[in-house]
Amino acid sequence: MPVVERAERIDADDANVWTRRLVLFLRVMAVLSIVKGLYHWAQVTGFIGGEDEAFENQAMAWQAATVYFAVIELVAAVGLWLATPWGAVVWLTTVVSMAVIELMFPGIYGGSLLVVAGEAAMLAAYLALAWMAARERPP
Repeated sequence: MPVVERAERIDADDANVWTRRLVLFLRVMAVLSIVKGLYHWAQVTGFIGGEDEAFENQAMAWQAATVYFAVIELVAAVGLWLATPWGAVVWLTTVVSMAVIELMFPGIYGGSLLVVAGEAAMLAAYLALAWMAARERPP
């Protein structure tokens, strides 16, 4: 490989460093979304928890929220892994939804501020990476 081609390839790689970091972040969030989605499905199907914690013994609001997150987390995971715009939108919906449920409806999942802080940190990381990736590609 000639030195000129190699230098051009290195320059092209350096030009997209934030985009690659964003895609890596999206893939990590996809794996996390799969884990969260499967956790919610495990709650629905009864694979985790005792008889007192069974799905049918929970409040209707808890059941609705759990089914919602069981579905939307897995849909978000597919979109995030493929790095599609709709995947990021669905993922952002899950992040905001979980934060709102924890803050506004603490009776459903317990109102954990730690969960809200984690969701806010993921949102901030996504926004920062998306901003830097967008700056790499001028209009």
